[in-house]
Amino acid sequence: MARPMTMAEKILAAHAGLDEVSPGQLVECELDLVLANDITAPIAIDVVNEIGAGVWDAGRICLVPDHYAPNKDIKSAEQTKKMRDFAREHAITHYWEQGCAGVEHALLPEQGVVVPGDLVIGADSHTCTYGGIGAFSTGVGSTDAGVGMASGRAWFKVPETIRVEVEGELPAGAGAKDIILHLIGKIGVDGALYCALEFGGSAIESLSVEGRLTIANMAIEAGGKAGLFEVDDVCRSWLEGRTEREWVEYHPDEDAKYAQVVRIDAADVVPCVSWPHLPSNTHPVTESRHIEVDQAVIGSCTNGRIEDMRAAAEVLRGRRISERVRCIILPATQKVWLDCVHEGLMDVFVEAGCVVSTPTCGPCLGGYMGILAAGERCISTTNRNFVGRMGDTTSEVYLASPAVAAASAVAGHIALPSDLD
Repeated sequence: MARPMTMAEKILAAHAGLDEVSPGQLVECELDLVLANDITAPIAIDVVNEIGAGVWDAGRICLVPDHYAPNKDIKSAEQTKKMRDFAREHAITHYWEQGCAGVEHALLPEQGVVVPGDLVIGADSHTCTYGGIGAFSTGVGSTDAGVGMASGRAWFKVPETIRVEVEGELPAGAGAKDIILHLIGKIGVDGALYCALEFGGSAIESLSVEGRLTIANMAIEAGGKAGLFEVDDVCRSWLEGRTEREWVEYHPDEDAKYAQVVRIDAADVVPCVSWPHLPSNTHPVTESRHIEVDQAVIGSCTNGRIEDMRAAAEVLRGRRISERVRCIILPATQKVWLDCVHEGLMDVFVEAGCVVSTPTCGPCLGGYMGILAAGERCISTTNRNFVGRMGDTTSEVYLASPAVAAASAVAGHIALPSDLD
C-alpha cells in the first residue's frame, strides 16, 4: 500500500511511473507540456539544436511571445523571429502569433492547453500559475526547458508540501490578491523555499478559478516550487467546453504528511499593499494612504483576467484618474481584450483617462509600456516589486489588487475604493 501523499507527491509519482514518492527523492518524470517565451525560448532553442534530435512532441511545446511583444526594438524582433522560425520548422502546434497571443500564464489555462493533473515546466518563474487548476507546474531555466523540448522528460527533487488553510469569510473589499500577499507577509519570501504550497479551506473553496490562478501565480514569491488547488465543481465548471483533453484529478490523502500547516483566519485578510522592495513587506491599505503614486498598472499574469478588468472598471466607472497619475490597463489575452470591448469596459477605461494596451507583460519586468523614471512610484497588480523592477533603481513599486490600484489612480495616492465615495 502506497504511503499517504500530498497533491504534489501524487502528480510526480504518476509521471515518474511510481506507486509513491517521498520528499527529497530524485525522480525522472514524463512531461505533459514545456513552455517558453520570447526571452527564454531562444536559449532553449539553441539547446534543442545542440542535442540534434528535434523536438519530442510538437503538440506539447508552447511558445508565447509576450514579454517584449509586439517587438519594442530590433533585439526583441530578432528574439521573436528565432522563436517563430523554430515553430514553423518543427510544426509547433501551440505557437501564438501576434493578434492571437497573450500573457502566457493567462493564455494557456484560458485556451485549455493545460489541464488538471498535468506536469508542466516553463522557462519562466511564474509557470506555477497552473496549480490554480490542479496541475503541478514550475519554472525552470532555459537549458532545462530545451532538454524538455527535446526529450519530454525532466528530473525533479520531490518537494515537501506546506498546507495553507484559509477558513471563514473574507472582509468586504478583500480578495485573492490579498490572501496571497497576506500569506507572503506572514511566512516571508523564503518561507516556502523549494516547497509545494497546497491551498484549502472554506475561503479558498469560495474563490473563482481566476482568483485561484492569482494565488498560485505568486507561490514563487514565497519561494515555492508550486502552488496547488484541488479540482472541485467550481473548477470543473470553468473547464467545461474549454478543452478537449482529458484530465486527472489528484486530491491529497487525509493523512498526508506536511512540512507545515499554516492556518489563516479569513477575517484577518484585509485589503493590503506590498511596499518596496519585497512582496513580503505587506501593510494594510488603511496604513498606506499617505503614499502618493505617479503610475498605476492593472494587468499581468497575476491580475489581467476579465474578473480583474471588471473589478478595476467598477471603481473607475464615472470617475477620472488623477491628473498626476498615468494609469495603464493591460488585458492579459486577446479574449480578455474583446470581452472588455463587448462589456463596455473599454469605454470606462478610456473615459477615465487610462491607456489601454494590447496584451503584454511589458511594464511588469521593466520591459516597456510603462517604465518608471528616477524616484517615481507605481502601484501595480503585478507580482514583484524588487529594486529597479519597473525602471530606475530609485523608483518604487507597490503591489495591490485591481480595485485598490484603480482607486489609487483616481485618488493620486494609495487608497481603498470606499475612500472615493
